[in-house]
Amino acid sequence: MRGLGVFRACLNALDMNKDSFIEAAIEEAQKGLAEGGIPIGSVLVHRGRIIGRGHNRRVQQGSAILHGEMDALENAGRLPASVYKECVLYTTLSPCSMCSGAILLYGIPKVVIGENTTFMGEEGLLSARGVDVEVVHDPTCVALMQQFIADKPALWNEDIGE
Repeated sequence: MRGLGVFRACLNALDMNKDSFIEAAIEEAQKGLAEGGIPIGSVLVHRGRIIGRGHNRRVQQGSAILHGEMDALENAGRLPASVYKECVLYTTLSPCSMCSGAILLYGIPKVVIGENTTFMGEEGLLSARGVDVEVVHDPTCVALMQQFIADKPALWNEDIGE
């Protein structure tokens, strides 16, 4: 019985040690939701350090293009191409065509995606163009989007161009 308790404690500890960069993207998504927007967050990481954070601010800014990934890139500021080529973009949701285009344009070599259950973006395109795509199937990311889509389907459809 005692061994089983230690085993469960270890499993719980592993669960609590989620990737800190996905956690930062989730924090951004939660900020967006708290502001009345769409809960999608992203961080741009260079050499193990976050250099840009963002969340979907289309509603808050009245923007046509300010998705989470675009906001993170914008908040990173102008960077030389050599920096982008050493970055990893973390995002809570599979990137849409627009955001995938920005990833390709700037040569970001890796994208870590929180979930692609509620929306499948352009992962195939990214992979075909040499981007390393990793989906972590984070339950918090799934729950945020499922609840948002259930609560505000019209706003969600607007965000994905439907």
